[in-house]
Amino acid sequence: MRLTIVTDAWAPQVNGVVTTLTRTVRGLQALGVDVEVITPQGFASIPCPSYPEIRLAIFPGAEVQRRLLANDPDAVHIATEGPLGMAARRCCLDQGWQFSTSYHTRFPEYLSARWPLPEEWTYAWLRRFHGAAARTMVGTPSMRRELAARGFKHLVEWTRGVDSELFQPKAPQRQLPWGRERTERPVLMYVGRVAVEKNIAAFLDLPYAADKVVVGDGPALAALRQAHPAVVWTGFLAGENLAGAVAQADCVVFPSRTDTFGLVMLEAMACGVPVAAFPVTGPCDVVTPGVTGELHEDLAMAVRGALRLDRHGVAAAVAGRQWSAATAQFLGHLAPTREARVERMTVACA
Repeated sequence: MRLTIVTDAWAPQVNGVVTTLTRTVRGLQALGVDVEVITPQGFASIPCPSYPEIRLAIFPGAEVQRRLLANDPDAVHIATEGPLGMAARRCCLDQGWQFSTSYHTRFPEYLSARWPLPEEWTYAWLRRFHGAAARTMVGTPSMRRELAARGFKHLVEWTRGVDSELFQPKAPQRQLPWGRERTERPVLMYVGRVAVEKNIAAFLDLPYAADKVVVGDGPALAALRQAHPAVVWTGFLAGENLAGAVAQADCVVFPSRTDTFGLVMLEAMACGVPVAAFPVTGPCDVVTPGVTGELHEDLAMAVRGALRLDRHGVAAAVAGRQWSAATAQFLGHLAPTREARVERMTVACA
């Protein structure tokens, strides 16, 4: 089976979308799927406004079409709604090919947090973009219900996994990875992009006697670090450094109200670290209250409840969340570009 994935989000970007796609590609290749990934690499590009680490391809249509036609794929998956995704969508429609899409990012909320742009305008555009797809994959049941209520069609669920070999429980250390000694107060940690849409202020302003740590980078980092000098700001961490830091937290606080999933929650749980979050789309599907964390509109109450949970129980509850299962689910949702390709895809999915 030949599959082409088109994405505007790819390395060297570091975010949940890139992690999901790279792990999925790796899993598909292990199953024998011939995967081509069309990414911004190799295209002339400009930095995305307010997200300079994200490069947007300039006029990619002709090259995207050339590569799609040359690969003649059995299935096409369009992962993002950027310039590459739009070019691939246009090519598939011109060729009469079916394709699938995925909904990773709540752009309407992200844009309205920065500019006075009505969310409904962006949702109308997204409905049109995804409406041409045979299937649109979403990360959680609550996200599926929310998009369905907004008029999105052909929605299916595509879950996520966690690298349990990397993220696993570790014994508490007196000397913490960020250079400070552990105190009697609990370590509360935020992990992710330091940007306005992540609602980090809800974490930083928590009226809770704790040592707060922020792991990540982003456009709001300088201003927030200056405003909160008592907080530990580690900057960007990855791999063993990230897993080692997360495992030393007593609770990971996930203050975002706009994420469609939140991989960092699974990663924290795999380390035995409970999660405190708001009861919103993403956390309400990922966190099991009283087992892996707590959800509450009062974030301090969620933290208080999460800190009482057994860390062994937290880790055990997510032991089965493997990327292999998520990859199999993704593979089953793909649409053949045309009917003649159904048999080859069926063999690959068997």
